Amino acid sequence: MNEMILKFPARSENEVFARNAVAAFALPLNPSLTELSDVKTAVSEAVTNCIVHGYRGKAGWITITCRTVGCKLFVEIRDEGRGIEDIRQALQPFFTTLPSEERSGMGFTIMQTFMSDFSVESTVDAGTKVMMSKEFGIREQRDAG
Repeated sequence: MNEMILKFPARSENEVFARNAVAAFALPLNPSLTELSDVKTAVSEAVTNCIVHGYRGKAGWITITCRTVGCKLFVEIRDEGRGIEDIRQALQPFFTTLPSEERSGMGFTIMQTFMSDFSVESTVDAGTKVMMSKEFGIREQRDAG
């Protein structure tokens, strides 16, 4: 097992740093380029949600905790922002709380699609935690069998 914890300001320019740091941490698991791209996309969506929806332009911090166990990467992305009133509604494709900003409402759907496991916990006025994992080499294992 290996573990990494990152904490950085919720600023849009840090989204690229976050996605690349998580991707670099996952490299020892020997992911395919597609698997690595999936992780980077999911992390980008989660970090962007923290910035845009969690803090809505106010200062705050994002914490990413990553761990590897076997061939699986676990990623937790947490903010201490506004929180989500209705998680079930927020998980619906195309739902957005900011339609005036032309948000697609697909962030959580993308995270669910690109990762092996996905869940969200949130408390209003206390923040949101997104937990995701990705198991690497699954396709290769099936093809070999």
